[in-house]
Amino acid sequence: MSKARFRSSGARGLAVAAGLLLTARPLPALSAASSFGLSEDATSITVNTGAGLVFTVRSGAADGSGKGVGDIVSMRWHDVEYQDPAKGSQVNIGFPGLYEGQTTASVAATRVDADHIKVTVRAGDLIHAYMARRGVATIFMATTFTREPRLGLVRYIARLRRAVLPEGPEPSNLTGTDRLVEAHDVFGRPDGQTRSKHYSNLRLKDWRFFGARGPGVAAWMVRDDNEGGSGGPFYRSLLDQGTDTDQELTYIVNYGEAQTEPFRTGILDGYALAFTTGGTPDPLDTSWFGRMGLTGYVAPEARGTVTGAGLDGMDAAFGYTIGFANAQAQYWTEARPGAGTFAREGLLPGTYRLTVYKSERAVAARDVDVRAGTTTSLPTLRIDADPARDKAIWRIGTWDGTPSGFLNGDRVTTMHPSDIRMAPWSTPPFVVGQSQAATGFPAYQWADVNTPVRIRFTLTRPQVAAMTLRIGITAAFAGARPAVALNGWQAPPQVSTPQPRSRTLTVGTYRGNNRIYAIALPASALRVGRNELRLAIASGIRGIGFLSPGLSYDAIDLIPATPAAERTPDGTTVSGQPAGAGRSGSGQDGG
Repeated sequence: MSKARFRSSGARGLAVAAGLLLTARPLPALSAASSFGLSEDATSITVNTGAGLVFTVRSGAADGSGKGVGDIVSMRWHDVEYQDPAKGSQVNIGFPGLYEGQTTASVAATRVDADHIKVTVRAGDLIHAYMARRGVATIFMATTFTREPRLGLVRYIARLRRAVLPEGPEPSNLTGTDRLVEAHDVFGRPDGQTRSKHYSNLRLKDWRFFGARGPGVAAWMVRDDNEGGSGGPFYRSLLDQGTDTDQELTYIVNYGEAQTEPFRTGILDGYALAFTTGGTPDPLDTSWFGRMGLTGYVAPEARGTVTGAGLDGMDAAFGYTIGFANAQAQYWTEARPGAGTFAREGLLPGTYRLTVYKSERAVAARDVDVRAGTTTSLPTLRIDADPARDKAIWRIGTWDGTPSGFLNGDRVTTMHPSDIRMAPWSTPPFVVGQSQAATGFPAYQWADVNTPVRIRFTLTRPQVAAMTLRIGITAAFAGARPAVALNGWQAPPQVSTPQPRSRTLTVGTYRGNNRIYAIALPASALRVGRNELRLAIASGIRGIGFLSPGLSYDAIDLIPATPAAERTPDGTTVSGQPAGAGRSGSGQDGG
């Protein structure tokens, strides 16, 4: 747990949580705290929070099988049962069997002091704690593990009864669907709309809580700093799935979908399930975690702070995020508009790669050392790798690390590309100076859906000279890379870039590794008057439809010739090379 309190992410986090528009309401007076306590029998442990919330953890199975041990099997708030009686709330699909050869889990409960209770579940190399504080209607949780479970993910799923919590995010509401669209997790409705657990996503930096509501009640999953997660501030992952029977609130510690970096282990991940009368959850005081004997807990005084005097070269049209990452932990904070000053507390000691993001594109980077109990003060950082600063003959889109300005770019995170609400992916030739990116250039391109994409532009005689075509992508699926032809001239084969090996473009995320293909165009390939670029998709992997090799676009522009070796600090420029040179990762679907 990285801080003494869970902190709100500001107005955006308070107003929108997983697609629900909320209005904060005052909480009711807590029920008598004298009921706070702990009781046990042969198969279960029951905790009364003293705030109207009583929950039960299975500690043993009546048949001796160990099935369901460690699961929450009852959550009663003001005498209403919220837990699905047919399923448990649990890590992954249950604590027994998290690791190969591990078939049992143990559960132990202790009253730490007069006001705090801890229930500890041990399963192989994973330790999970359920905790209660007198008078607080919240189940506090903390998970630590030194080795990845066999499924290659760690997530806590609270399976709550939809009958009492009917209102969840609509993009992940599966009720009314009647067919599979893709794999086992994307579904279609009779009207052509699509739904999936993947489409409840928000960028990690944009939420502190998400949940479901019913008449006079709401249940919220609340996160801490997510310092043990992976993927950084813009990572998107499933949050909720609504079925005919359940609202499944899912807290992701780590997850195999669209991952861009190795998972982090050996770090404590804290989160909580809070009940309210419908309003958003108050900030959760966790200053007492230090007394709970949690494996991996690091106190605030054993952490460090980084401050920055500002950013030189900001574009006032964009927000800037400062990210910190190493093999142990990840953090981020927002730069102040205008000056770009920033401060981030609560970092574990170590050396971090600090990255400055303009929207979601890395535009500067450096290393920074963090020491316990110390503030590291940085001078003004210069933004020296923003491709938008280069004067372009023409440019389509915006260098911001996202496809949001392109056709369908505002829909790709909340629905499947086949959804009836999507505009057709195949578009007429894009005419520079006439067409608009938002209506005339697709956010995504697939080999089997909308290839080729054509761009037409006009040059004067003085403009006919050696040029560099830059194609920015945010993600590539199945080893996709651009294949470029200009007026009949064919560009050399391009190199596939390191990208997530799972699905991306169809599961609500465009987030992979931003890369720029810088392709040298000889003057002999250009013409006075009309020119036509033809963009196709190259890959050594085949696929059908929206699961064929594909790309997500950031921006495309034509600039005067630049050195082929030019790179941004995070290595996001790829020059044209023979196919296979320096190749890494096929991008095959593994999720």
